[in-house]
Amino acid sequence: MRKPIIAANWKMNLGPKETEAFLSTFTGKLDNLTDQVDVVIAPPFVSIPAAIAALSSNSDVAIAAQNVSEQDNGAFTGEVSTMMLKELFVRYVIIGHSERRTLYGETNAVINAKLKQARVANLKPIFCIGETLEERDGGQLEEVLSSQITEGLEGISEKDMKEIVVAYEPVWAIGTGRVASAEQAQEAHAFVRSVIAGLYSSELAEKIRIQYGGSMKAANGAELLSQPDIDGGLVGGASLEPQSFLDLISAVAESE
Repeated sequence: MRKPIIAANWKMNLGPKETEAFLSTFTGKLDNLTDQVDVVIAPPFVSIPAAIAALSSNSDVAIAAQNVSEQDNGAFTGEVSTMMLKELFVRYVIIGHSERRTLYGETNAVINAKLKQARVANLKPIFCIGETLEERDGGQLEEVLSSQITEGLEGISEKDMKEIVVAYEPVWAIGTGRVASAEQAQEAHAFVRSVIAGLYSSELAEKIRIQYGGSMKAANGAELLSQPDIDGGLVGGASLEPQSFLDLISAVAESE
């Protein structure tokens, strides 16, 4: 049985003071929900220390970074290394988000290098994949997902794959208020799992957690998580307010 994992991607929102205020409210109401759902929060880089400090008494909530460099160190202005994240007690890192791919030109090869770098540092990647509306309407969904998975995971060992969470994010449903139907999401998730099974094994593929990353919120979370191949969510807008995020986590926990 795969334990659901809900990850908050705050993107470029909530500075250190806002992060402290959010978590002071959030952790006080979390109760025992982490017994049923793994909870991860990915603040902006500058807010990670404040998040870690606020969670010092609640290690059940893990902190993620929103990105990481594929380089160890050196003359790479504006970049952050895996070792820097490790010093801050970060446990997860989001890699290959659609905004990194489309706005900043990250290729499958770059994402592959970042995945490898994260695993060398024993960070758990949240590996994002997904198609645009044009690709879906053009009948390219399986081609796009297959290439993102195959090229992104090239050279990733079975041992390291066990520590990777996959996030399927239909790009046309991110920040738009549109959401794939539960059936559409399940179909894509099942395909993703089949590609992983082909690269590794059916046994490993059945253990991999695959999140849905397109406008998930409390109102649709339980329905999405009721699908057999959807194991959680990578959440944007609904994670920016404590009660909204708690409501989603509660809905997921109740669906288990």
